[in-house]
Amino acid sequence: AASKLEVSMPAVVEVESGGTARIECNFYIPGNGSYAYINWSYIDRNNRVRLCRVMGSEILEENTDYKGRLSVGEDKALSISRVTVQDARTFLCQVEAGSHGMGENHTKLHVYTMPGSPLPSPHGGTPCSRCSLLPQIAQCVSRNSFPPPNITWHKNGEQLQPEEKMVKIPATLTRESSGLYTVSSTLFAHVTREDRNSRYHCTVHYWLRGQKHAVESRQVNITVFYPAQHVKLQVMPSSALVKEGDDVKLVCEADGNPAPVFSFYKRELEDSWQDLTSLADTNSGVLNLHDVNKSSSGLYRCQTLDLDDMRQLEKDVELVVNYIEGVHVKMEPSSPLQEGDNVRLSCNAHSPVALDYQWRDEKGKKVAEGNQLFLSNLTFETSSNFSCKVIAPSVPGLEQSKQVAVAVQGKPRIVAISSPLYVRQDEVVNLTCKAIAFPRPSVHWNVNGTAHEYVENQHISSNLTVRVSHDLLRAGAMCRVSNALGVSEKHIQLLDQKTPESKGVIIVAIIVCILVVAVLGSVIYFLHKKGKIPCGRAGKQDITKPEARKDKIVVEVKSDKLSEEAGLLQGANGEKRPAADQVGQSIVHCPS
Repeated sequence: AASKLEVSMPAVVEVESGGTARIECNFYIPGNGSYAYINWSYIDRNNRVRLCRVMGSEILEENTDYKGRLSVGEDKALSISRVTVQDARTFLCQVEAGSHGMGENHTKLHVYTMPGSPLPSPHGGTPCSRCSLLPQIAQCVSRNSFPPPNITWHKNGEQLQPEEKMVKIPATLTRESSGLYTVSSTLFAHVTREDRNSRYHCTVHYWLRGQKHAVESRQVNITVFYPAQHVKLQVMPSSALVKEGDDVKLVCEADGNPAPVFSFYKRELEDSWQDLTSLADTNSGVLNLHDVNKSSSGLYRCQTLDLDDMRQLEKDVELVVNYIEGVHVKMEPSSPLQEGDNVRLSCNAHSPVALDYQWRDEKGKKVAEGNQLFLSNLTFETSSNFSCKVIAPSVPGLEQSKQVAVAVQGKPRIVAISSPLYVRQDEVVNLTCKAIAFPRPSVHWNVNGTAHEYVENQHISSNLTVRVSHDLLRAGAMCRVSNALGVSEKHIQLLDQKTPESKGVIIVAIIVCILVVAVLGSVIYFLHKKGKIPCGRAGKQDITKPEARKDKIVVEVKSDKLSEEAGLLQGANGEKRPAADQVGQSIVHCPS
């Protein structure tokens, strides 16, 4: 056991600004003696300033700067609330124990404020790769921290160290009225064209509770000025695919920054160059050529000029404009064609690229491939406009066509007439005559009327509107088609068409006759059954002169229509029978 008074305290206590600092004071008095009082104080400019005195349960505050922020616990630990950076000092605990004497110890209070996120800002100017002085890259600022932090710089993740004529990193430290610190660090570094893609950031390093911490800023990149070393000139779209009628761009690019001034030229005869700069956008390096043709082909040049050192670079490119020209179709034989002839069509064209040939009819349907088309046994129907389509497979969209007319000559041939034609007298009808021929024929009718003609390819159709007369109905009409090579004619027969009304009258008359015969037969049969008409007897009665008596036979004949309307008829014995049974029958009423 210790034989004297001992006071123990932590060497350092750390607290964040605005928090509560708790400083413990532990002591040992031999023989479990008691203390007389405890004095808490701090060191200010090598002077001891008392804070409070603890006597038993009584606490006497003696410093107004800490009034309302001090408290002492049952374990005699001192607590300071709402700590500020000004509270970062050394605090002392002094214990008076009477006969055991006096003992004391001290604790350093560290107050910290975490630095805010650093804010790197690229320099407003543009670093130059050829500048004699180190260009400023960026500046990094960390505000309101305690104690003051340290700032380092990094390029593409690697820390930069000060290096003569290459890297310089000056920094400034400012203590604010609040007691917090603002640190500013500026990076100056030599740059090259490769640094156009470099990323820079700063890191703020600070201590907390005996451990080192770091906060990184966002990354920034910089714009670097450097001269062009290479120039590139290209045709868009690819020169191999350019065809007549296309719009073409010649794009010139240089790897300098800022971009140099561009000029464009085209080589003419005798190695002279035509200046096309007025047609180009010299800032973007683009020369636009609209609706190019065969004469647009040639060698083009792009030149660049660096205004810093007046260095000139140039690049050439060959523009090839693909084309098809001289499409020609030859027909053999070339003399006028007759029905039954054969003909050969040959197609040729010129182009710097390989060509394919297709033959199509006038409806656009492909009928053959290759540069020749053979047609045999020609007819009027074969006559048509054929087209030779020339295609460059290696250049999409490059094609041309040439048409040729294959006309088969011959005298007219009538292919359709409206015969026989059923008509009625005085009726207005259309007579039709259709023929095929070449050269174009004329159509004539042997009767008067209004004619309309329609022509389609080698066909001609004539419609004649006439009123049917007795003579026309009897003789018919004649269609005559003729051209310089001959005549064809055909007769149109007209047949009288009976009216539906006359047919109906005949049918009604036949039906009436059948009904009359049926009724008479029924009456005779009825009289025979009643014995009124002797049949096969030797004695005959004269029915034309009946005996005078009251008995009288009344015969009533009713037609089918009346029977159908009546429904049921009353018979001689009073029963009802269906009307269908009464058709063609006689009803006899006899006196009682």
